[in-house]
Amino acid sequence: MSVLMVNDSVDFSSMKETLGLTDGNLASHITALEKEGYIHVKKEFVGKKPLTTYSVTKVGMKAFNEHLDALETLLKGR
Repeated sequence: MSVLMVNDSVDFSSMKETLGLTDGNLASHITALEKEGYIHVKKEFVGKKPLTTYSVTKVGMKAFNEHLDALETLLKGR
């Protein structure tokens, strides 16, 4: 989510490389985030090559910011 929060969209290969994940591991995370409505998945072809890109939704932005707020509250309480 943090990668998507600072980019308009990110393609599968770039996301995989940035996070150092395997195809299957990234796909699992993407599926979970999409199911919650946190990200939008766009599949298209560029020439004959498939291209999958991801972008954060408004719901995802709200949830991520709430998560950050909760972490800050937790850290301040120490």
